[in-house]
Amino acid sequence: PRAPLLPGRFSVFPLFFLALLLGFASLLWLQLSCSGEGPAPGGGQSRGAPLQPCLPQAPLPLVEDEPSWGPHRLALLVPFRERFEELLTFVPYMHRFLSTKRIRHHIFILNQVDHFRFNRASLINVGFLESGNDTDYIAMHDVDLLPLNEQLDYSFPEAGPFHVASPELHPLYHYKTYVGGILLLTKQHYEMCNGMSNRFWGWGREDDEFYRRIKGAGLQVRRPSGITTGYETFQHLHDPAWRKRDQKRIAAQKQEQFKVDRKGGLNNVRYRIESRTALSVAGAPCTVLNVLLDCDTNETPWCTFG
Repeated sequence: PRAPLLPGRFSVFPLFFLALLLGFASLLWLQLSCSGEGPAPGGGQSRGAPLQPCLPQAPLPLVEDEPSWGPHRLALLVPFRERFEELLTFVPYMHRFLSTKRIRHHIFILNQVDHFRFNRASLINVGFLESGNDTDYIAMHDVDLLPLNEQLDYSFPEAGPFHVASPELHPLYHYKTYVGGILLLTKQHYEMCNGMSNRFWGWGREDDEFYRRIKGAGLQVRRPSGITTGYETFQHLHDPAWRKRDQKRIAAQKQEQFKVDRKGGLNNVRYRIESRTALSVAGAPCTVLNVLLDCDTNETPWCTFG
């Protein structure tokens, strides 16, 4: 019998088609499985790996020399430790979000690499001091909170601190004195508050103390108006089942957590920059500062896990 014509053509084509089909199915699965905070498929809470964050769109080219971008430049300060899957989503997403709004910006990832407990406030103080003279206002910005509503204002907060993640919009925290999540301040106003207290090791309370500093400096917190998306204004990437918060409180720490620190802040934050690296994440530029904080265990013995 005669051999079939072009045997390679008819044997390779089904394999190529199958590979294409598998590739499409993989991309579809990735898109359907990506999420922020929310229930796992089937209505249960995820107990294994964290939910996959959605892939951001390609970042816009940054053309900051155009007059339409305005005269001010934002230092986006992101306290950070070991949350790389969130960082890979956050940097390109925020770069595109701010570029679309023509906000000149520089993203600083403040990576705590010492062996003390996490200190969000001290990292923000470090970011402020290390952000350079080419930025004139800051955003204290959680890495797990993404703005979904393009009407949110990230422009220069000349009239006073501007709380982007206000209690009426934040998916979790709704008390009226809340100023965490995302807060914008001019550098002048941050200095008037002497920055944030360095005494808060572990998770929570540092932003409540900072609210009192804002009031003590004679400043008024402003918040967004005209936003109609409610608690769906932000995507919260944090999965509590995968990443537990460090909420340990020893007796001495419990006594101090509601006090105002009238001595410490920008003037006495103790740290060393181990390295400073310019990175590009999916085309979005940022600077990673590896920060070694220091702790006086006589003053704040709760900075260690022991």
